[in-house]
Amino acid sequence: MSITLRVVLIICSVLTFIFAITKIRQSKLKISDSIIWIIGSILLIIMSVFSGLVEWISIKLGFMSPVNFVFIITIFFLLVVSFNYGIKMSILNEKIKDLNHHIALKEYEKKNKEEL
Repeated sequence: MSITLRVVLIICSVLTFIFAITKIRQSKLKISDSIIWIIGSILLIIMSVFSGLVEWISIKLGFMSPVNFVFIITIFFLLVVSFNYGIKMSILNEKIKDLNHHIALKEYEKKNKEEL
């Protein structure tokens, strides 16, 4: 892995880590949502510091270049994040549907009481 890529990985991962911690302190990001970003940034730091390990793993897995392995790990990380947010959106959509049903029932009951 080239020194340029290692430096870029370290800078990006440290900035991501600092950004996540800052948003937690500002109460703009829940800890449960930021854990995956913190783990991802720590993983990138480890991959950039121990580039020999990344090269060894990439050779064992049959990658042409360690950079390809880093890209695959990054893509996998983003897929996990996307899947996690998809699950949360599904749960929130169900809650919205239930809330709409509850509001409709309350309005129906209120309308029936007014007619009596």
